[in-house]
Amino acid sequence: MKILFIGDVVGANGVEILQKGLPILKRKYNCDICIVNGENSNESGTGMTRKDADSIFACGADVITGGNHSMRRTSIDLYTENEYILCPANLLYSEYGCGVANVDLGRFQVCVINLIGIAFIENHRNPFWELDKILKSVECKTIIVDFHAESTAEKYAFANYADGRVSAVIGTHTHVQTNDEQILPKGTGFISDAGAVCADNSVLGVQVELAIEKQKYLKPVHFKVAPGDGHINGVFIETDQNGKTIKIEKIHTKF
Repeated sequence: MKILFIGDVVGANGVEILQKGLPILKRKYNCDICIVNGENSNESGTGMTRKDADSIFACGADVITGGNHSMRRTSIDLYTENEYILCPANLLYSEYGCGVANVDLGRFQVCVINLIGIAFIENHRNPFWELDKILKSVECKTIIVDFHAESTAEKYAFANYADGRVSAVIGTHTHVQTNDEQILPKGTGFISDAGAVCADNSVLGVQVELAIEKQKYLKPVHFKVAPGDGHINGVFIETDQNGKTIKIEKIHTKF
């Protein structure tokens, strides 16, 4: 099975870049399913509304995942009303099932799980225990986990904990694509962070001068999304009939 996963889409400019590039990438990789992290796709650069989700689906996404900003611009209704829009399953205020999507593609079935880390982020339910609970009711062999976390060590520990039980653990949140894509010993694909969809001339998608002001003076700053041409970061994963990853490839394409 061929899976395309796209990292955090940042703001309206990120959605425009996705609109330009995602159809091209889907054709290039001939993917069976496309998963996009949309938790920062609102024009403000944080959160996601129903309109933002619709825009990402229109670009070609099959499932949209979230993270620590999932509830910033909306309510839980966004996630309960559409099974293919996910927020992390272990958020204290999420409802059961909002972090898991089962996608039936005919000859393929895929389970997408969205979880959030707890190191250096708000303290939600432990993702290790949450994964155990979710996997008890998952029947399909191909399972993709978007692990939205700050700590690289937590991502590595979680991926090795899940090794052999899921097809891939794909890290999101930092907006910086890492160079550690690999297949773990028991067949789980892993990358610490898939990266982002945002302007090249930016600080993680934010206008440069505003990010500098925030860091230099340590004062509240109203961030704005950086405009202009940018890039799509993500990973392409291919699995075998048993749901094991046989190929993982980073994607960094400018549009």
